[in-house]
Amino acid sequence: MSKISLMMNTGARSMMNNQTALSTVGHNIANKSTEGFSRQRVEIQSNVPITSGRLQIGTGAKAAQVTRINNPYLEKQIQKEGAQGGFLEARSEAMERVQQVYNEQMNKGLSQYMGEFFNAFRELANYPENTATRTHVRETGQVLANDFQRVHKDLTEVQGDLDMQISTHVEEINQIVKEIASLNEKISSIEIQGIPSNDERDRRDLLLKKLNEKIDISWAENETGQLSITAARNAVLVSGFSSQELVTKPSGEGDRLDVYFKTPSGQLTPITGTIKGGKLGALVEVRDQTIEEFKSNVDQLAHTFASEVNKVHQQGIDLLGRPGGVFFTEPKNVKNAAAELSISTALLRDANRVVASMREKGVADNTVANVIANLQDQPLLAEGASTLDDFYRSSVGRVGVLAQRAQKESEAQKNILSQLTNLRESISGVSLDEEATKMIEYQKGFDASARLIRTADEMFDTVLNLKRL
Repeated sequence: MSKISLMMNTGARSMMNNQTALSTVGHNIANKSTEGFSRQRVEIQSNVPITSGRLQIGTGAKAAQVTRINNPYLEKQIQKEGAQGGFLEARSEAMERVQQVYNEQMNKGLSQYMGEFFNAFRELANYPENTATRTHVRETGQVLANDFQRVHKDLTEVQGDLDMQISTHVEEINQIVKEIASLNEKISSIEIQGIPSNDERDRRDLLLKKLNEKIDISWAENETGQLSITAARNAVLVSGFSSQELVTKPSGEGDRLDVYFKTPSGQLTPITGTIKGGKLGALVEVRDQTIEEFKSNVDQLAHTFASEVNKVHQQGIDLLGRPGGVFFTEPKNVKNAAAELSISTALLRDANRVVASMREKGVADNTVANVIANLQDQPLLAEGASTLDDFYRSSVGRVGVLAQRAQKESEAQKNILSQLTNLRESISGVSLDEEATKMIEYQKGFDASARLIRTADEMFDTVLNLKRL
């Protein structure tokens, strides 16, 4: 009788094992499209046998635990490449915005407006006594000054847009670290019982990848399964069950936003300068270094341009024989010179104030107009190594090179990340065909286990009916 009971218990245990396996298969199928999910499987082990005389009789199998199919080394590599991918993608998108500011294929730009300005002075040299020609010179100067202002304004607006993106990413980072701290607590409470927290670990791994895409982090896991995360070298975002926030606020220099780490005591520590990776690192780099470089270049160009034109313009006389004044309202400093460049008030009121002649040669002379027109070919920038046109074209060329390089590097990194993701899917992803095969297998096992129990029950009936025979 005891062996028949053992047989029934083996069948019941087998039914439970197959039922657990079928539930796990259903869980896998339901999470086929869940981002970051690792397929799970039931670890079946032989149950402890019993000894009967000289025989050792097996007692079936037991479900030891439900584990996830996961390669931790591959996950770390994906996190690392994802951080680089986030940096390159954000830099590529930001540089594309910068490139649009200098796009002269679709619209006129500074290069063409400078050319028209010098050509207007060449035309004035041919007709130095013509008021209409002077009006044309004034208008081309006004348009040129406006475009200098446009370039500076557009670059500043791109910086403002990057500020908004930085603020948005910081908010997302704060949400992620809060959830990771909550998952730390859940994982610890589950695994302290010796049970793997598969779904929680999948979710936490996914959040780590997303966090790594946004900011450079380093992390470590202790023996109880809790993660500690440090961002930008010294900002401890997660420690055990607690998390700390990042804060953005204006730096005091213009409207640029700086990123601060909020300590547990509420003190704000600036970390903008130590953010080197992820999307935040790219946005900060383009905003504070790349765009500032181009703004500095256009300011230098505007300041030199206005200074040189004014220097010559002041040496002559206008159409009415009055001493020549400044053509442009010369900026006080090189910084923000492009934003401040404008036509002088006197020229705006009277186009006859445009100078074409030297004082001693009379109003019919064209010396000043020729000298200003020839400034286009003079090496006035880069310590006498570059003309105005060459200097600007060099800046435009650098924008194009940086934007193209950023795009290519981003695409190459996406391919690397795609290959790693496909490799992960081949290991941890859910195959519907494979799960369907397992479903049939476990269903058959369940039916067979039920048949074993039915057989044991019939054997019980036979033994109980022996007295009637």
